[in-house]
Amino acid sequence: MRWLFLLLLVLNIFYYVWHQQEAPLRAKDVTPLSLYRGSQQDIRLLSETSDASRERRSGGKVDGQCLYIGGLARPDSAQALEQRLTELGAKALPVSRELSGGLYWFRVSSETQRLLGDVQLQNLSKEFNELKHKIMLCEGVAPAE
Repeated sequence: MRWLFLLLLVLNIFYYVWHQQEAPLRAKDVTPLSLYRGSQQDIRLLSETSDASRERRSGGKVDGQCLYIGGLARPDSAQALEQRLTELGAKALPVSRELSGGLYWFRVSSETQRLLGDVQLQNLSKEFNELKHKIMLCEGVAPAE
C-alpha cells in the first residue's frame, strides 16, 4: 500500500511539473473600468429626467417627438402595414428609404398617434414579425438596425 501511495505521489509531481512547463502563468492585463465607461458615466433613470416628468404630467409625448413604426425589409410587408395603420385610423407618412437604411419606416402623425396605444402596437408586432416602433425627434429619421 505504501508503494502505491509513493507511486501516485511521484506521478502527481511529474504531472504538475509537466503542466507548468507547457503553459507558464502570466500576469493578465486588466483594463481599468473608467476607460470602458467613457460617455456612460452620467446614466440617469428615465424617471429622473425632466422630459419624462413633463411627459408624465401632460399624459402624452414630449414636444418635438414623433412615433416611427417600421423596420420592414420587404415592400409587400410595408404596404400591408400601411393599409393596417389606415384601418386603425392612424395617418402614417412613409420615410425615405435612403435616409432609413433601405428599410421601410412610417412616421405616425401627432394627431393620430394617440390611436396607437401599447395594445395596438403589440398586436401589430404579432402581425408583422420584424416590426419595430420608436419615439424619436420628428426631424430625425429612423435608424437602420
